[in-house]
Amino acid sequence: MHPIADRAEIISPFIVMEVLERAHELERSGRRIIHLEIGEPDFPTPECVCRAARRAVQDGRTHYTHSLGILELREAVCRHYESAYGVGVDPDRVIVTAGTSPALFMVFSVLLNPGDEILVSNPHYPCYPNFARFLGATPAFVNVFEEDGFQLRPEEIQRQITPRTRALLINSPANPTGTLLSGERLAAIADLGLPVIADEIYHGLVYGEKEHTILEYTEEAFVLNGFSKAFAMTGWRLGYIIAPHRYMRPLQKIQQNLFISAGSVSQWAGVAALTEAGPDVERMRTVYDERRRVMVSRLRQLGFGLPVEPSGAFYILVNAKHLSGNSYDLAFDILEKAGVGVSPGIDFGANAEGYIRFSYANSLENIHEGLNRIEAYLKGR
Repeated sequence: MHPIADRAEIISPFIVMEVLERAHELERSGRRIIHLEIGEPDFPTPECVCRAARRAVQDGRTHYTHSLGILELREAVCRHYESAYGVGVDPDRVIVTAGTSPALFMVFSVLLNPGDEILVSNPHYPCYPNFARFLGATPAFVNVFEEDGFQLRPEEIQRQITPRTRALLINSPANPTGTLLSGERLAAIADLGLPVIADEIYHGLVYGEKEHTILEYTEEAFVLNGFSKAFAMTGWRLGYIIAPHRYMRPLQKIQQNLFISAGSVSQWAGVAALTEAGPDVERMRTVYDERRRVMVSRLRQLGFGLPVEPSGAFYILVNAKHLSGNSYDLAFDILEKAGVGVSPGIDFGANAEGYIRFSYANSLENIHEGLNRIEAYLKGR
């Protein structure tokens, strides 16, 4: 029997998916589970987007596209960044991808050699360090703290820079914390002189503040963005990279070899999303904000620690150390005994151990029901 490659053996699981899969097992046995663990919009894709996809199929636009993506979508991305942030982007700096996960892999591939380091916040989206390790690079972590609203501190980043550091990855608004980096912090981060990879997938889901793109502060940056979250298009698998000109040819070659192109129908749907779906996005954002305020208030009433209110995405990371120092066991105990799916903090890095992530990408009815169940669970402990 041939051995399995080391990179496949050592990659860690995505624990939130394991919570979800156990929840599905419980559902098949007849239990009703309230899902507050998964970060997926519960809204349907806007009708204007679906209509554009149907039109693309009817018109026979079902073949490979240019490896960079259709020009119409790349131009729409540029117009969006101009209108939303006042940033001028050339379509030749945009490459359309099959979601932001391939985009992340592609950007890491052009920046990181084996042995190089990339700085990542801790907590962080679980897959970030796994992408780096898969390519033979090393993730180095910059701790962020709840009393500071989990904001990256430029001085902490500076302390972590070594001769092997090749890039810094930021995520604003952030998963799992809901943290929105201020313009002042983004400017200070840009001044550090490192190439910055900015995961901006939760842009458009911001409450009470305004999000900023890293491109307002430096052109030496890679933006990852897409349609899954703000446009409720997770299954369409559509994202994009905005990169400095000199990296576009290497990125294109990786796309050609590994992915060929993003899906043609999804790309035409993306054009409609950026040009027609603004009112739909605003309606969804308003509903998310109402859910956020309800969940923040109720979680605090239940005794979970949350010093700074999150202002983006659809996540809340709360301190549950008064219940357990083992967030993995706690999350599965809540699932089994209360029938509520939550995400254990350890999935997001060692600095999130003892925390629990709640997602409010679910109806207010289900949020109330889920938190009522958790209240009963806490009383029964």
